[in-house]
Amino acid sequence: MLPIGSLAPDFELERQNREMVRLSSFRGKQNVVIAFHPLAFTPFCAAQMQSYERDKPRLDALNAHVLGISVDSSASKNGWAQALGGISFDLLADFHPKGAVASAYGVMRDDGIAERAVFVVDKSGKIAWAKQYQIPETPGTDEVLEALARLA
Repeated sequence: MLPIGSLAPDFELERQNREMVRLSSFRGKQNVVIAFHPLAFTPFCAAQMQSYERDKPRLDALNAHVLGISVDSSASKNGWAQALGGISFDLLADFHPKGAVASAYGVMRDDGIAERAVFVVDKSGKIAWAKQYQIPETPGTDEVLEALARLA
């Protein structure tokens, strides 16, 4: 995993509605929570993304935008967002070349999926907080919210 204090590698990925999202577009404007997760349509990943949706008002109050990233296609991400009852933040497809962004962040696994890892990127584009979790673990949002509060 990339260490805290390092510049977060820039990327541009397709979101669930097929629009492109570039990390550097948030620089100077918002903090970003990059939530790598193994695969869409899995229970732990669903619980993780739903926790960000539930806490969206608190994330918004801390001027943070969530980017949920996995190696699934944008079509899969779109179907998954709908199946979850709607997700208002970006679910991004690290699909082609598969896992390039996860690799850049040091969280791509040998089996072709990303680790479950969360990075908080501050407005200057540096990694302010990061943590890797076990695949069958649902990270809570408390640690992320605490890290964001320290940036305020």
